[in-house]
Amino acid sequence: MGFILKGVLGLVLATLAYLVVIYYKLSYVPEVPVFPETWWGKGEPGKEDISIKPFKVDVSKQILDDLKQRLENAIPLQPPLEGVKQTYGMNGNLLQKVVDYWKNNYNWTERQNFLNQYPHFTTSVQGLKIHFIRVKPQISKNSDIRVVPLLLVHGWPGSVREFYEIIPILSKPQKGRKVVFDLIIPSLPGYGFSEATSKPGLGPERIAQIFKNLMKRLGYDKFYVQGGDWGSVITSHMSVVYPENVLGLHLNMCACISKWCSLKIALIGATFPSLLATEEELPLFAPVSEKSAEVLLLEMGYAHIQSTKPDTVGVALRDSPVGLAAYILEKFTTWTNREWKNLEDGGLTRKFTLDQLLDNVMIYWVTRSITTSQRLYSETFNKKMAVFGLDDIPSKVPTACARFANEILTHPESLIRLKYPNLVQSKIYPDGGHFAAFELPEVLAEDVYNFVEKIL
Repeated sequence: MGFILKGVLGLVLATLAYLVVIYYKLSYVPEVPVFPETWWGKGEPGKEDISIKPFKVDVSKQILDDLKQRLENAIPLQPPLEGVKQTYGMNGNLLQKVVDYWKNNYNWTERQNFLNQYPHFTTSVQGLKIHFIRVKPQISKNSDIRVVPLLLVHGWPGSVREFYEIIPILSKPQKGRKVVFDLIIPSLPGYGFSEATSKPGLGPERIAQIFKNLMKRLGYDKFYVQGGDWGSVITSHMSVVYPENVLGLHLNMCACISKWCSLKIALIGATFPSLLATEEELPLFAPVSEKSAEVLLLEMGYAHIQSTKPDTVGVALRDSPVGLAAYILEKFTTWTNREWKNLEDGGLTRKFTLDQLLDNVMIYWVTRSITTSQRLYSETFNKKMAVFGLDDIPSKVPTACARFANEILTHPESLIRLKYPNLVQSKIYPDGGHFAAFELPEVLAEDVYNFVEKIL
């Protein structure tokens, strides 16, 4: 009998010891890494031209003629199955309407002038030519409105085009507001008009460093940041690695993907979600909702491809404008509202115009940047990146989360606070999806204003 009791006691102690080790590993917070100032340009580091040069979007006739010919010569699209709407991906009938508009109605001369309405610039940072838009507010000298710097960061498959509707709201004094923003809107390296690196390893944490250095180049050691999609990852990493530079972090894709959060989601969220989420949050809580299962199973295939073989799929997308449009615009259907996959028109023009959507597609096409943009996935989801443990390090800067009902990834505030303990503002909006600045610029702008005025 004594032998059995000793065995049971030993097993209990061993189990407890194992649980202590697991708890320690899950709750361990790594040291904040220090990243070297890597040269991301071609070849060996050289003397860098740090001047800031004006830039104009000016696409050559050769590129436009080539595009026209490719659109004219595009083979007939595959007819969709009967009644499938967008459930098999981009419906060929819908895509044909987009292509016809692109060929016959979309006017690049007008759209290029539209893109150039705001001041564009380039400057070399760590060996890469970085493109950015900068819009300074115009206020009277005796005004008591405070001008503060705001870095806006886009994601994939977006571009700086996403922010055009929100720019005039954020850069012009608003009635009753105490602040207005000096907007700096860069293209991610390898996206649009920003140069792509020729070296492996340029992940979101290194882009955060590049953008921090860009802001310093523009005269700002301290500034506010806002981002969605990759922009949320980049600005979040910036707040962790460079907290002395970030005055406030505003996100419209808010989640906690640390080991500790992942365990809570697996053990508690999947069985007792109400212990993590409020009644208002439950329909949005990704791990337990039916919608999130759709996101994981139906919307994330692209991420696996781009994390493992970005250059392979990039060949097809770089060679076919029609293929590129299908690949990108599909996201503006289901990521704006997952229910739109059940519509013949994919809901595309319910919140966007075809001009707006094709502006974004054109930025990828005329710069040939789809492959280099996709590489950011492979530079993120790998063992080298995981070593830094940035997802397990809480951000201590003041943070705001604007959570939109149709966002593809959102977590309850109880989990978000584990990553962002200084969460000073969190609001759920009944409308809106992944492209908040593009879809609901007034709503997102108001959320940004409210947040910054709280922490001034």
